[in-house]
Amino acid sequence: MKHRMILCATIVPLLLAPVPACAADLAVEGVINRFVDGFNHGDLKAAAATHATPAHIVDEVPPYSWSGAKALADWAASEGADANARGLTDQHVTISTPTREMITGDHAYVVVPAVYSFTQRGTKMAEQAQITFVLARGADGWKITDWTWTGPNPSPVR
Repeated sequence: MKHRMILCATIVPLLLAPVPACAADLAVEGVINRFVDGFNHGDLKAAAATHATPAHIVDEVPPYSWSGAKALADWAASEGADANARGLTDQHVTISTPTREMITGDHAYVVVPAVYSFTQRGTKMAEQAQITFVLARGADGWKITDWTWTGPNPSPVR
């Protein structure tokens, strides 16, 4: 009897705890898609419209981290300088269906598989990666507050 009471005392609170939604949210995914589309079309204004102020970005180009009201613009400048220095052209990001999407109230956490394709000094390259996004819902809808690019080194496309 004592063991049943301990078991019930352990399990019941877990059953009553709020559970983050795991179902896809088209509004959240739409913001992520608009950001990637803005990047792919070189439209910084469209990409910036998907971000909250301030925002936080971690990516594989120096200085690797950007924060604040100008985080996206500063990241784009760093990314452009890195691309020019390394001879990158034809940059394009393709994303897939999120592998993880958790929404709790006005906050979302989304992991998206991605492929970064580009040409480097005449050689077609690709990098399989993930982008992890954090979004918040405010008066003007969902906005990206944070994102991180994670992936191995790119390799030549065969």
